[in-house]
Order: sequence, then C-alpha cells, then structure tokens
Amino acid sequence: MLLFVFWQQACQVTPQKNTTAATSTANTEVITPPDETNTSGQQPVQVGAARTDLYFPQLAGKRLGLVVNHTSIIGKVHLVDTLLAAGLQVVAILAPEHGFRGAADAGEKIDNSRDPATGIPLVSLYGTHKEPTAADLANIDLIIFDIQDVGARFYTYISTMHYVMQAAAKYGKPVLLLDRPNPNGHYVDGPVLDPAYRSFVGMHPVPIVHGMTVGEYARMINGEGWLENGLRANLQVIPCANYTHQTPYQLPVAPSPNLPNMRSIYLYPSLCFFEGTVFSVGRGTAEQFQVYGHPDFTFGNYQFTPRSGPGSKYPPLENKVCHGVSLAQLEPAKIREEGQLNLFYILQAYTHFPDQANFFLKNNFIDKLAGSSQLRQQIEAGWDQARIRASWQSGLVNFKQIRSKYLLYE
Repeated sequence: MLLFVFWQQACQVTPQKNTTAATSTANTEVITPPDETNTSGQQPVQVGAARTDLYFPQLAGKRLGLVVNHTSIIGKVHLVDTLLAAGLQVVAILAPEHGFRGAADAGEKIDNSRDPATGIPLVSLYGTHKEPTAADLANIDLIIFDIQDVGARFYTYISTMHYVMQAAAKYGKPVLLLDRPNPNGHYVDGPVLDPAYRSFVGMHPVPIVHGMTVGEYARMINGEGWLENGLRANLQVIPCANYTHQTPYQLPVAPSPNLPNMRSIYLYPSLCFFEGTVFSVGRGTAEQFQVYGHPDFTFGNYQFTPRSGPGSKYPPLENKVCHGVSLAQLEPAKIREEGQLNLFYILQAYTHFPDQANFFLKNNFIDKLAGSSQLRQQIEAGWDQARIRASWQSGLVNFKQIRSKYLLYE
C-alpha cells in the first residue's frame, strides 16, 4: 500500500440532493448512471473516484496513466492502490506541483523517478516540463485525472490539467476526469484575468474564484477552445454524487503543504495576494495562510518567525520576527459564509506599512496573481474595497454567463 499523511479530521459533508446533470459540451462526455437519483436528500457526497461502477468497465485491458497526487483517495485508499487491487494496469504516474506525495515546496523542481512502493514510473509535470510529451504518453491508452482543487485561479492544479488535456488532444489520448467538490465553489469573485498576464498561476480569462469543480472547469477549457490551436480533448467526466455548489465539503487530506486546514483553504483566495508583496503569510510556521506580517509592520499585536521545514524549505522572511495579524481564531464556517474575496487584509497591510513604495515585490508578481496590473494600481491609488470590487462587476457578469454552460451541479 502507498503511504500518505491524512488530516486528523474525518471527511464531513452536509447531505444534499443529487443534481448532477447528464450533459456534454464540445468533445466532453459526462458519465451519469441513468438510475442515479437521491430523493431522500440524506446521502453523503461521493467523489467521482468512488463511483467505480461508472468507469471501471472501460479500464479493462488499457494501459493507464494517472495524473494524481496524495489527494487522489477513495475513503482512505489511494486511487493507485484501488486500481492495482482490481488488477488494472497503471503504467505511469504524472505528478503536479508538490509532487506525487504532495510534500514538495511550492515551486520546487521535482525530477522524474519511480514510486518506491510500486515501481511505477513517476513523471513530474512541473518546472520546465509542464506539458506531457509524446514520449511520456507513448505507452498510455487512457489518462485519468483525479486531483483535489481548492477553487482559486492561481492554484496550479488546474494549470496542470490544461497542459494534460492539451497533450492528450495532440497525441490522441482520451482523458477520464474523476471529479471532486470545490470547497470554495459556493461563490464567484475577483477580477477576470487579462490574457496579456497569462502565466502558470493564471492561464485563463476567469476570475480569481471561479466557482467550478475541476470537472466543470475542464469542460469549460474544452468548450471555450482555450487549448493550443483550438484543440479539443476527448474528455469524460465522472461527476460527484449528492453534491451542489452550496454543499460544505471538508477535505479529508491537506491539498498542499501550506494549506493545512479548512480555515487556510477558505482564506487562501484572499491572502494569496500577499505572495506578491514583501509580507509573509505564515509559510514556515504552523499557521500557513492564517497570518500575515513583516518585520517592519507596526500594526497588529501578533508575532511569528518563519522557519525552514517540510513543505517550506526557504520561506519568505526566514528566521525574521514578523509583526502582524493572526486570523487563526476565525471560525472556518464564518469565513465561508462571507462568500466573497476579502480585500481588507491587504488594504490594511498596505495602509499601515511604513515603506509603501516597496510593499509590492519588484517583479510585480502581484499582477500575475491578480490577472492584471489594475489591482496593484488601485491599491497604490488609495481605492477602498467597495470601489475596487465595483470595477470587477462587468467582467464577473460576462464570466458567469460563460460558466453557466459548463456547470454539472446546482
């Protein structure tokens, strides 16, 4: 069996009526059993991977390439183990940022290798090798994608998904996507990305919080022709059962090293802006994406010191005492109820920082995170939160119209 580190919490969901839609767009097939109904409203959420009766029959005799990491579990069993136990042939594992085990630091280069537990070849899809090559896919008949996302444009698993779909379309490989709930799928918010600022932390003209599962997002990539040269992947989606966009879903596994709990996951879309500043958001502490501060920040009564450790080898402001604000006392449910990005944190930090000219990193990484230079310029010009949010609205209205074509859940 493969070894993975799980959260202490068990997976908890609020039961909802199954509203999965059996629709298709472009070259996308959504697989839903004709008799899959739930009239009682008491069934727990089932992730796509758990609905093995819907996709196991088509895997027999095929050489499978899996785009997976430590989140690719059915209960407490990894998808790789499940497939191997069923006698299916897994010939390659293609791993995104943070690696197959999910323990690598953000941005850390990971080399190709073999999984020591199974001997299966591991292909890293990060660094300079983001898109699988013809050689990577040569011995694969079917690609399975199963990774837990958190619903923010700059979280790079959806960028990896783009490149996998693109390579699959180029080399004639079908893609089977096993869908999972989006913990931030209950709202849509933020500035829509300007294509001129396209990068691995923002590849598509969508807002920061897009309100889609990876299955819905993949359908949108296909349907909107966002792959290179308008390619379309041969995509099948196994949807979640008993899930809607309003279903609270507690992840059973930390999706990456610096999102250790639901509080950090809910705060992540708002606090990630600090990654484009000289501030720390707690990388190298036990409260990642739940605090923010800087050695020269005079506002707030909280102190923390980033240290090198697993998942954060070289944290910003390493070994420096940072003064700032802790959000670790906030109830996750209350953060979720806000249902929008909270700009208060970064506006407060900018307002009270003594060296505003050097608040943003000189490489303007904030522009890649925000999707244009507009947010940075608005903050520097002293715009308040209401005025900034108003500037997003026309883009959000247009995006929601596009998004509606690809939704699978109420």
